[in-house]
Amino acid sequence: MDFLNIFTNALGEIVSPTTAAYALASLGLAVHFGFTGLLNFGQAGFMAIGAYGFAIPTLLWDVPFAVGVLIAVVGSVIFALLLGIPTLRLRADYLAIVTIAAAEIIRYVVTTNELTDITGSANGLAAFEGGFYAMNPFPQGTYNFGLTSMNERDLWIRVVAWTLVALCCLLVFLLMRSPWGRILKGIREDENAVRSLGKNVYSYKMQSLIFGGLLGTFAGMIFTLPRGAVQPANYQTELTFFLWTCLLLGGMATVLGPVVGAMIFWVVLSLTQGLLYGAIEAGYITFLTTTQAGQLRYILVGVALMLLMIFRPQGVLGNKKELVFA
Repeated sequence: MDFLNIFTNALGEIVSPTTAAYALASLGLAVHFGFTGLLNFGQAGFMAIGAYGFAIPTLLWDVPFAVGVLIAVVGSVIFALLLGIPTLRLRADYLAIVTIAAAEIIRYVVTTNELTDITGSANGLAAFEGGFYAMNPFPQGTYNFGLTSMNERDLWIRVVAWTLVALCCLLVFLLMRSPWGRILKGIREDENAVRSLGKNVYSYKMQSLIFGGLLGTFAGMIFTLPRGAVQPANYQTELTFFLWTCLLLGGMATVLGPVVGAMIFWVVLSLTQGLLYGAIEAGYITFLTTTQAGQLRYILVGVALMLLMIFRPQGVLGNKKELVFA
């Protein structure tokens, strides 16, 4: 087995665009659940809104990159309002039911055959990333960074993705230490106490839902740009569960926890896949196929997550004093 290549590929996932997208979306879940106590099980829906909201107008109307991003943002706000208006005055579990159902509704809508000319149905959409890469300031060529190398397109998407992650982390850090953030934490702990102080709890919950959803929307765009295609199969319910895994790994009520959790999640997935595939190809493992090995790596991550919840439920960077289950 080529251990050097396996470990190099695994470490490369630390700064991959997919990891950055997961970090952003998990940060949105941290705003929702870790800081406000909102049970959002439909973050994949916000990511789909970001991807399709950017891709559709770009392909249909040939809008500039900035306009496509703005349309996706507006779509995300409308989606959050539609979710929040009927549910945020009710118990937290109602929001969980509505969000997981709404995310699935979006996925089924974009796969409808009648909308093939707009959404591409099950085949999805492609070739909409030209405006993004047209802004690439890096000259064409190969860029070497230690054991890894990448072309100008890979470098550009990584720079943009991780710059966005850094800026969003800084914004969340500042907001959660502002009076607005302290009210969100108060709602998480005891919303009746916050309401008794004259604060509009419903309004603050809506603001949190919109803000965390916007982070998921930006994550959806970052997630799809490197692929140059958006497909509905990528936004199934399991995506939201993976994001929750990242959040729990890093720490629910932390700013950097979702980022660290996303890095750990993808490094472990890549490492286990590389080791299992390498062992199968070398003949060390004969009772598994590569397909079964691909499923086994998720089982191993699940076992690791259960052990983490038993021995460190606050996550890698979490504080036990802020461990909250809404």
